[in-house]
Amino acid sequence: MALTITRIDTYEVMYSANRFPPRIWLKGGGNPIGQLIFMPNGSALPADTMVRGQVNLYYHLDDFQNTIDLLRNESPMYLLYIGSGGENGIKTTEEVIGEGEA
Repeated sequence: MALTITRIDTYEVMYSANRFPPRIWLKGGGNPIGQLIFMPNGSALPADTMVRGQVNLYYHLDDFQNTIDLLRNESPMYLLYIGSGGENGIKTTEEVIGEGEA
């Protein structure tokens, strides 16, 4: 699995009507880098994926407030993607836990 850590510069919230789940679109360097997709609470979440160089991370709707608060209040923010089945998410530091000084 390839580890990627990308700085999040901006985001957009999309709360669609009907069948589309709420999403937060993420941009880095002026380009789309991925989205956070919020599925109904209690539903089985699909595996996180990378499609055409953009990461899709799945959360339950209960997690929407936590993620939007992080994006609004913390800086810098990073998108972490290890791969499907890995620990993927958004984080406040570029360094992965366990790296750095010995």
